[in-house]
Amino acid sequence: MRAHEKLYIGGEWVPASGDATIDVVGAATEEVIGRVPAGGEEDARRAVQAACDAFEPWAATPVAERARHLERLADGLQARAEEIATTIAGEVGSPIAIARSIQAGLPITVAKSYPAILREFHFEEKIGNSLVVHEPVGVVAAITPWNYPLHQAIGKVVPAIAAGCTVVLKPSQVAPLSAFILADVAHEIGLPPGVFNLVSGKGSVAGEALLHHPRVDMISLTGSTAAGRRTAEVAAKTIKRVALELGGKSASVVLDDADLEKAVGVSVAMCFLNSGQTCSAWTRLLVARSQHDRAAEIAARVTAAKYTIGDPLAGVAKLGPLASAEQRDSVRAYIRKGIEEGARLVAGGPEAPDGLPLGYYVKPTVFAEVDPRMTIAQEEIFGPVLCIMPYRDEEEAVRIANDSIYGLAGAVWSGDPARAERVARRIRTGQVDINGGRFNPLAPFGGYKQSGIGRELGRHGLEEFLEVKSLQM
Repeated sequence: MRAHEKLYIGGEWVPASGDATIDVVGAATEEVIGRVPAGGEEDARRAVQAACDAFEPWAATPVAERARHLERLADGLQARAEEIATTIAGEVGSPIAIARSIQAGLPITVAKSYPAILREFHFEEKIGNSLVVHEPVGVVAAITPWNYPLHQAIGKVVPAIAAGCTVVLKPSQVAPLSAFILADVAHEIGLPPGVFNLVSGKGSVAGEALLHHPRVDMISLTGSTAAGRRTAEVAAKTIKRVALELGGKSASVVLDDADLEKAVGVSVAMCFLNSGQTCSAWTRLLVARSQHDRAAEIAARVTAAKYTIGDPLAGVAKLGPLASAEQRDSVRAYIRKGIEEGARLVAGGPEAPDGLPLGYYVKPTVFAEVDPRMTIAQEEIFGPVLCIMPYRDEEEAVRIANDSIYGLAGAVWSGDPARAERVARRIRTGQVDINGGRFNPLAPFGGYKQSGIGRELGRHGLEEFLEVKSLQM
């Protein structure tokens, strides 16, 4: 069991102000696999003060030196990649292959990208008689979720400290363990005290304390849309900057001239990634009415053949459990709701999978004949549930794709790349993959509408943590 007794504040491991702790429960075993301090308001205040004390000297640190710190941080994470992967596989339930490539591999890739981004960024430019300078926003509170715990932390912490900000990280209480590895690495590489601080705890206590603190200059949160609303509401009282990466209900639009077998297969994979616990998952599959039944048959066949369920650490199953009992119960309730509202179940269902008495498992589920007004077509389920939705023509496909409060991601498939691009430009989301275009960790990631405010990753992710000042000469 990974037991952490202290918080990381001001460059030191220090006791929490209280004795309360949080148990981390294994998604596959339902047993306690870790324990962390339940930091409170006083701990949040101490961490913010440490970040405030460190801000001016860190902001004045030359870019080259900040870049060297980031290189050492990325190397330190790389050295502990297997530990990170097994830790997150245990607490979140990601199959070990996914944990190695994405849960551990992607944040390392992102961390490695920022030294070059930082060195190439122009912090000053002349516009007429003005010198326009980019300066760090200040103290950043980074509040992160449980589905990709280290990736979401790195997507905030690294660009923030690259920009010259100091950070207080509050990880999810469901999956906080990788954040302690990050703090270990930050300490080992000699990151100056107070530049990075870690306070584990409940969102309702430690998270709220950070939202309310008058000396926090910016909140960067990834979470549910409800959490985003709360963050924006509280931040407005002190006019804090907010960056919000929230929910999604992304559509994969398969046009009638696409390779249907490939498009459906990839769409199923993108829906079920991390057992569907992905904000950008393609959970709505839009197909031409004439191709609907064939698409449903392909999706059901692919699901049965490829998406086996089991122990995430055994290295065999394609899908692990969901992260918590609460999440499992919520997803099963959505599956029952889909059946009640008349969607046609073609794979999976709300019952517990056979042979898995322990663990928060949900059957990978596919619905056909889903009406856009159904609950499962509108609400973010955050589990392995795919909704296949027929459309009459291209215009209706675009309308259905945009008929959502969300706008995070999506896809378009067509045998004509120009047609696919034309349709992709009409879909109101932050990212659209065309004919299976690969994820790019240097491209901006974020959403339209209630999927959030701001962008992460790459140069745009760095700019989120900068203020702009003009000096008239």
